[in-house]
Amino acid sequence: MIEKKRSLRRSLIGLVTSRMGDRSVKVAYLYKGPHPRYLKEVRRRTVVHVHDADNSCSVGDRVRIMETRPISRLKRWRVLAIMQKASEA
Repeated sequence: MIEKKRSLRRSLIGLVTSRMGDRSVKVAYLYKGPHPRYLKEVRRRTVVHVHDADNSCSVGDRVRIMETRPISRLKRWRVLAIMQKASEA
């Protein structure tokens, strides 16, 4: 039988900005892009809702997240690893 490979999923590194309820966090990731009219590089931020299965993240942690199947109405990402704890920063 031929095995199907899973598609590659996006992974990002971001900062935990909020804990909201059980096993849920908000993660903000930063990127730069050109301004539509003036073409100057501007810093942008996107906040995503992330599933934290172990409740191990706290505000200020730097985490690696991965895109996944829909877990709830807003959660489409999950925590892969905590890169740096907030107390170490």
